[in-house]
Amino acid sequence: MMATDITQPIQKIHILEDGHVTSPKGFTAGGVHTGLRKKTLDFGWIHSVVPATAAGVYTLNSFQAAPLKLTKKHVDTAKKIQTIVVNSGNANSCTGEDGMKKAHATAELVAKEKGIEEHLVAIASTGIIGVPLPFEPIKKGVQYLNDPLCQNVSDFERAILTTDIETKHIAVEFEIDGKHITVGGAAKGSGMIHPNMATMLGFITTDAVVDSKSLEEALKATTDKTFNMITVDGDSSTNDMVLALANGTQGNTLLNQDHPQWTVFLEGFQYVCKTLAKSIARDGEGATKLIEVEVIEAKTAEVAQAVAKSVISSNLVKTAMYGSDANWGRIITAIGYSNQKIEPEHVKVSIGDTVVVEKGIGVPFDEEAVMLTLVKDDVKLIIDLQQGQHSATAWGCDLTYDYIRINSSYRT
Repeated sequence: MMATDITQPIQKIHILEDGHVTSPKGFTAGGVHTGLRKKTLDFGWIHSVVPATAAGVYTLNSFQAAPLKLTKKHVDTAKKIQTIVVNSGNANSCTGEDGMKKAHATAELVAKEKGIEEHLVAIASTGIIGVPLPFEPIKKGVQYLNDPLCQNVSDFERAILTTDIETKHIAVEFEIDGKHITVGGAAKGSGMIHPNMATMLGFITTDAVVDSKSLEEALKATTDKTFNMITVDGDSSTNDMVLALANGTQGNTLLNQDHPQWTVFLEGFQYVCKTLAKSIARDGEGATKLIEVEVIEAKTAEVAQAVAKSVISSNLVKTAMYGSDANWGRIITAIGYSNQKIEPEHVKVSIGDTVVVEKGIGVPFDEEAVMLTLVKDDVKLIIDLQQGQHSATAWGCDLTYDYIRINSSYRT
């Protein structure tokens, strides 16, 4: 049985044509160049007119960067955030006491500039690990937070990028309690992407009134199905997080799991996260195509997720996809080493609409038809375990020569 495809929103949800993280009422954003990077924008911010209910999920890497530690502490303190600042070009990770001091100093400067409490400030950084954070550019960036000429959401979306080619943004709108509710989002990520949070930053905003615990649970559950189901290169970073802010400016009745329209909110929230996650996978360093691996009829949800992650993370599968090679043996191998109890004699594998493996054995197929599938920008692999009713989907990209070129000269 296939799970509901949250790529296709229910009819009650409207996708905004040019949706951004500032599409929800009461959010502004901007970005400037401060000198952390040579030429490109490198300092950005999101601000809510009022303190917003906040939730976060964070990297599982044991080496957690200073800004992430501080942000987690602030979110946990009062479950409220009003301003997020993000710098690119320097991760402020593995920088010891100096890094923590600079993270605290950044929050202090932002709070003073915006006239808010320090614990209402969240900080995110992305870039080179292990290099002390130059602080003069940070101070320079903070000075622009209230400049009306710098409030441009597109500048924010560019300021948070590193090796990304494309900005990533989306917003949807729907009605709850007769109010037009909007959920928006922005993200960055291109390399060092692997399930369980990697070099990626995600920011989700909404103008709905949402219960703190319900927002936290929604973010965690949605992240497990979206951001934690993408991979580019199997590396997990030290900095990455997804933050969700709900500022309540639309004045709806409190949303939680008991609200009759909670599922409408959740559908919109999930759609935004899934769209951003797929955009990150598609924009993988050097990538030429998006790969989607759907596992169906698994015994448990955990089995489905593990198998999907195993296949999407396989470098041999990824290189086969780059070469448009229908080498189904690599797919079967990745299924087999997923550390799950699989019954090979039941496994069915399809590349697009073409079945290539039936009952664990290769079957004759139309090579030309499969080739036409594999040369597309989007390639879908379907794995039917025929053991139950659970499913999961993972996303990644092909592995190309350009990936090596980009990462062999990252510091230069």
